[in-house]
Amino acid sequence: MASNPHRGGAAPYRSRDGLSTRSGAGSEEIQLRIDPMHSDLDDEITGLHGQVRQLKNIAQEIGSEAKFQRDFLDELQMTLIRAQAGVKNNIRKLNLSIMQSGNNHIMHVVLFALFCFFILYMWSKMFKR
Repeated sequence: MASNPHRGGAAPYRSRDGLSTRSGAGSEEIQLRIDPMHSDLDDEITGLHGQVRQLKNIAQEIGSEAKFQRDFLDELQMTLIRAQAGVKNNIRKLNLSIMQSGNNHIMHVVLFALFCFFILYMWSKMFKR
């Protein structure tokens, strides 16, 4: 490996042949310098560019799917809220109906019991003779 000239006297950090990094004077930025002697780097950069594009498309698809799922869950939640309100209304109506017809129901049971006792009384009178 031949040494590459660099600015500011900072020693370059080599990652592989043809690539070297150097830090700017007093900054946190890293500069990348590509040695033109290694042309396979262009192919690697093109490949990396394609992979980044693929990842971007996947991220966009994930985002659109997440939005669809969120909208679906919001719609489902609204449906459940409406159903819950309908059930509460029906229970309230059922309770009112039970309370209103409950007195009639008890009266029917009492009348039925009196009728049965009357029939038994009459039947017992008929068979005593």
